Amino acid sequence: MTPSGARADRAAARTVAGARPPGRRDQRGPGTPRPRRNRHVTPHELFAERLLAVLSGRRPVHWMLGQTIGEAYEQLVRLAPGTPLRARGVLPVIRTCHGFQPRPGVIEACASIAAGEQVRAMAFRLEQSADLRWRCAAVELGGERTTERTTERTGERAGGRTGGRN
Repeated sequence: MTPSGARADRAAARTVAGARPPGRRDQRGPGTPRPRRNRHVTPHELFAERLLAVLSGRRPVHWMLGQTIGEAYEQLVRLAPGTPLRARGVLPVIRTCHGFQPRPGVIEACASIAAGEQVRAMAFRLEQSADLRWRCAAVELGGERTTERTTERTGERAGGRTGGRN
């Protein structure tokens, strides 16, 4: 038998319903979709996505108007114009998101946001109102970008402090 004939026989054997290629151990057959996980999205995961959309410039700040209380909206208004979570050419994504419930009706959460090589931290607080809807009460960002203005104020440069031992 020619090598091309052997390849054709193997290809035909794989297309037979229920047949798996040699070495394949999973129980799915060809064309069977993977089973979906019915995973419940937690409030802090949902708000992390919403805050990321606003702080990366994909959504306008007023999109969060009914989903914030207290100082949170003003914090977003101050943070959003600089699009602190936007990266050039790379869509930022949430790497991890963790929440802690110090008491019923309150979630304090943190998320790490990755965009290429850059990783930033975001912390926020959610409070559940009388209508049982979660609303963002505070937002903070960590891993601030270094700008010339920041380095002039602190007297630092990229390699370390100026005028001192490194």
